[in-house]
Amino acid sequence: MSEPFAERGRRGLFRSVFSRLAAIFVLIVVISFSLIAYIVISITGDYARTEKTDNIIKTAEAISNIIRVTSADLDQNGETQDLSVDTYRAIITVSASADGVNAFIADPDGMVLFCDTGMKQDLTGARIADDALLSGVRTGETYCASSDLGGVLPHTSLVAARMIGDSPDGIVVVYAESRAETAMLNLLIRTIVLSTMWVLIAMLLAIFFVSERTIGPLKTMSRAAKQFAGGRLDVRVPVTGHDEIAELASAFNNMAESLANSEKTRSSFLGNVSHDLRTPMTTISGFIDGILDGTIPPEDQEYYLKIVSSEVKRLSRLVSALLDISRLQAGERKFHPENFDICEMARQIVLSFEQLIEDKRLDVSFEAERDSMMAYADRDAIHQVLYNITDNAVKFSCDEGLLRIKIYLYDKQIHVSVYNEGVGIPKEDLPFVFDRFYKSDKSRSLDRTGVGLGLYICRSVIEAHGGTIVARSEAGKYCEFEFTLRPGKETRSKTIDITRPVDL
Repeated sequence: MSEPFAERGRRGLFRSVFSRLAAIFVLIVVISFSLIAYIVISITGDYARTEKTDNIIKTAEAISNIIRVTSADLDQNGETQDLSVDTYRAIITVSASADGVNAFIADPDGMVLFCDTGMKQDLTGARIADDALLSGVRTGETYCASSDLGGVLPHTSLVAARMIGDSPDGIVVVYAESRAETAMLNLLIRTIVLSTMWVLIAMLLAIFFVSERTIGPLKTMSRAAKQFAGGRLDVRVPVTGHDEIAELASAFNNMAESLANSEKTRSSFLGNVSHDLRTPMTTISGFIDGILDGTIPPEDQEYYLKIVSSEVKRLSRLVSALLDISRLQAGERKFHPENFDICEMARQIVLSFEQLIEDKRLDVSFEAERDSMMAYADRDAIHQVLYNITDNAVKFSCDEGLLRIKIYLYDKQIHVSVYNEGVGIPKEDLPFVFDRFYKSDKSRSLDRTGVGLGLYICRSVIEAHGGTIVARSEAGKYCEFEFTLRPGKETRSKTIDITRPVDL
């Protein structure tokens, strides 16, 4: 059986991230260490070459001076000026005692006469075929260059030459083998290569564990997302630490919670729509059938036709609310702000509920900073909001309870508050009161006409005006809705902004 696609995808993700990080960091390390190696080797090589050049030049000058002084001393003592072969060899052997430095003496024509006893190869009798060297020492200066002396030396070496005495009686030639320098450079290169390898191994291990730590939560979120796609909305991702991955996991959980709530709202939406459509349609169908088949006598038909009319109006309100929501969400509902008196609007709305207020014997309180306060908003939309909130306040007020409307200016905003004493809203339901099809009266014993869309529309309208709307409540005691509006020109110019909200 082939490997599951999801597992291959997760492995591919890990390989891709790991390989990319590894390639990038390996490239950086290799380039960095290569540059370091180049710089160190160049500096070291130049330093070693300079030191060796100075060394062989000084050695050639020292041998030339020693031979000249020794010959002069012998001449002063009346002895022969020619030094013995052993004396020459002793002088050049002692003088060229540095490791890798060799010396020999040649005649003016380049014939090698005496060699350093420490040389591996006896060059006596060989002839120097380097014209530049032979002509260079005749100037009286020390000649220095890289040469194999026309094949005398087994390989090209750093050579210094100087004539003995004022006349070209002989030539001192000192050359330095590059074995020690090469060995040092090889050791340096091996050290840099080993260091690079250790750094690469440590870096790859670090990248592996960091990648695994980074990708682990991503794989968990990937599995959770696939479970979400399969219908499991209760899956959450564990959050560990306080880094960006933890923030991503928290954001994922918040998204999952939002999706679960959306699904719950969608299910509730379908259930409520089905109920609110089916119930009045069943009632309408039953009563009309009863009238048509004679089950309902003529003298009772008017009563039942009024019920049918009420249910039709209820269906109309539901359809209108759904259309309003659709237009608001699509941005098709246009608002036309204007200056209007929010206090006068509130008074007219309260008067429209006069009969219901008298039936419940409510204690009505109307409080405003001034008799007239101008707001700047769409008059009809705000009327719909305030009417809906006041309707709920009257509907859910207890008999002889308090109904209070308060309008005041605070923080450059007009605040409209509708408060009622009554059944209130349970604490656990308070965050959802503005959701679509939410009803605080789950049993519908108090609200048989509402469709659960009014507060959702209210919030959408207020937010479209740039305001806010909040709900405060304590179950069995009170409920309060408060929203804000932009003040109109007259209110801004004549009303003084208070420094704190009015106590409710």
